[in-house]
Amino acid sequence: MAILGTTISPYLFFWQASQEVEDERESASRQPLVDAPEQSKGAIHRIRWDTYVGMGFSSLVALAIMVTTAATLHVTGKTDIQTSAEAAEALKPIAGQFAFIIFALGIIGTGLLAIPVLAGSAAYALGEARKWPIGLARKPKEAKAFYATIAAATLIGILVDFSPIDPIKALFWSAVINGIVSVPVMVMMMLMTARTDIMKKNTVKGPLCWIGWLATAVMAAAVIGMIVTSLR
Repeated sequence: MAILGTTISPYLFFWQASQEVEDERESASRQPLVDAPEQSKGAIHRIRWDTYVGMGFSSLVALAIMVTTAATLHVTGKTDIQTSAEAAEALKPIAGQFAFIIFALGIIGTGLLAIPVLAGSAAYALGEARKWPIGLARKPKEAKAFYATIAAATLIGILVDFSPIDPIKALFWSAVINGIVSVPVMVMMMLMTARTDIMKKNTVKGPLCWIGWLATAVMAAAVIGMIVTSLR
């Protein structure tokens, strides 16, 4: 469930969609596809390849992490890592004196990549729900609540580091929760994208529709399986 939750996370839907709307707002030549259906073909083609490339690299990186962890930590019996320091120490026999430096660079790089996306996604989702002025293209004075949400989300993440919460378990359970929450989000998304009153001529149909429902069914089955096995 955690693996699926890190692959199909609710924030992905908010982040990409919100960025498309923001880019559209900033470009004078672009209009909403419901108002300019002639732009649909080019826009959807670009979005499709953006998704293919992004998810391809994401899945490749995730696979590399799992394989590397299995080949280093698991084979040596290190199956209960509770801190990043312990993970770096476990890698020391392989990476030597550079273990901590390599691991630290990886953590810092991941953080710099993840913080803007995760905090930004939360701000977009909350801002759209509350109908606040949103968008990274806006100046802070023009979207105070939006930027305050990003700052608050980042601050909460920092405070977790100084709390007694186990960061590794927090990562694990946040991924599990992401996977569970993804199911209703995906169901609503699939229902909305099939409605002509919302999508006009750009409704999702054919193979893409079936793949979408298949992914939704797999996520739902994983949640049900997790609940059933947890009750045994």
